[in-house]
Amino acid sequence: MSELKKWECVICGFIYDEAEGLPDDGIPAGTLWTDVPEDWECP
Repeated sequence: MSELKKWECVICGFIYDEAEGLPDDGIPAGTLWTDVPEDWECP
């Protein structure tokens, strides 16, 4: 398994943590950034 990473939006500064996911948005912990739905937008 690959190491989970954090990704930062260059526009708003939001940080997506793959280890935490976004459960409130239906994205479970452990979801890789590449697996986040394309229509998801920063909060």
